[in-house]
Amino acid sequence: MKKIIGLIAFFIAIGMLLMLVTHNRLVGLVIIALLLFLGYNCFCSD
Repeated sequence: MKKIIGLIAFFIAIGMLLMLVTHNRLVGLVIIALLLFLGYNCFCSD
C-alpha cells in the first residue's frame, strides 16, 4: 500500500511541476489523461 501511495504522490508532483512550466490548458489535459491511463494500467495489471 505504501508503494501505491508513493507512486500516486510522485505522479501528482510531476503533474504539478509540468503545469507550472506549461501554461497551456490543452497540454495539461493531455498530461492528466496520460498519467491517469498509466496509473490505471500500473494499478490494475497482473
